[in-house]
Amino acid sequence: MTKILLVDDSKFLRLATERALSRAGYEVCTASDGQAALELARERKPDVILLDMLLPKMTGPDVLKALKNDPATASIAVIVFTGLSQKNAARLQQDGAFAFLEKSALELDKGSGALLAALAGIVQTLNLQLPVGMLAK
Repeated sequence: MTKILLVDDSKFLRLATERALSRAGYEVCTASDGQAALELARERKPDVILLDMLLPKMTGPDVLKALKNDPATASIAVIVFTGLSQKNAARLQQDGAFAFLEKSALELDKGSGALLAALAGIVQTLNLQLPVGMLAK
């Protein structure tokens, strides 16, 4: 089962996204700030990290750099999951982000379908296991 660490300071978005990912069949743990994200990444060794950029205690770009500079977490695929515009994508990918998902483009207020579809494509690209429920879609 593909393990995902979801990092977002918005409690509502974090809970809603965690629920959607869990229902889709992913194993999910969450963090609400950058420091907790680093600790959980080292402890849980997720396959993928969905990382917001605007976080308390430590910014998303700083978390990304710390993850990529730590041999214990450097191989984890980090997907930037943010409200920031796409213009930051190239710089973040230079810093080690695998992909960039813009929250507004996913229309999360209309449900989690677009997020789950985008994530399924990324999971397949990474040669990770798609949840059984996602295979039929």
